[in-house]
Parts: sequence; C-alpha cells; structure tokens
Amino acid sequence: MYAVVETGGKQYKVTKGQVIDVERLEAEPGRTIELDRVLLVSMDDKTDVGNPTVPEAKVIARVVGEEKGDKIIVFKYKPKTRYRRKTGHRQTYTRLAIEDIIPGRA
Repeated sequence: MYAVVETGGKQYKVTKGQVIDVERLEAEPGRTIELDRVLLVSMDDKTDVGNPTVPEAKVIARVVGEEKGDKIIVFKYKPKTRYRRKTGHRQTYTRLAIEDIIPGRA
C-alpha cells in the first residue's frame, strides 16, 4: 500500500514505515500530524485517484526532527563590469516518519 501526498508544493510517494524529508513544517519533534492532501492511494489491487484529492484519505506521520540540507552556492556574475556576488543557502527540512495510511472513500 502506498500513497502520493502533497506538502510544501511538492509531491511525495510514501509507504508505511518510510522516513521522508519535506519542506519545513511548524511542528515540534514527537508530535503526530495528518497530511490530508492525498492525491492517490494504491492498495493491493485497487487504486484511487483523486480529483484533485481523494476524499477522507489521510496520511498519519510523526515528526522526527528538523534537518538542514546541503549548502548551495549562488553566484552572480556579469562579464566586463567587475560585478560578482557570491552567497550561500541551506534549506531547512522536517523529517517525517510515516505511521499509517488511511485510504478514505472512492
């Protein structure tokens, strides 16, 4: 059984017991949250596709903690004008452990 959920403007294919990193959520570690934007739920031989979401479907996840992603370098450069700007960025992610997938109704 798996589901496709949307959070933070991105879509994730999740299964029970999986750990994923999503865009930062306002939740403290140890708390359980419900992801209710479920776009698809697939059970053994049945697949429910939402329009745009599957009604009453939820994914229950537990917040493990926050992590920082890899540093990326942003470098702006214009030739022949001595213009150079170098900055960096590290995105903050929330780590979620998927505990349960509630299929909802078709």
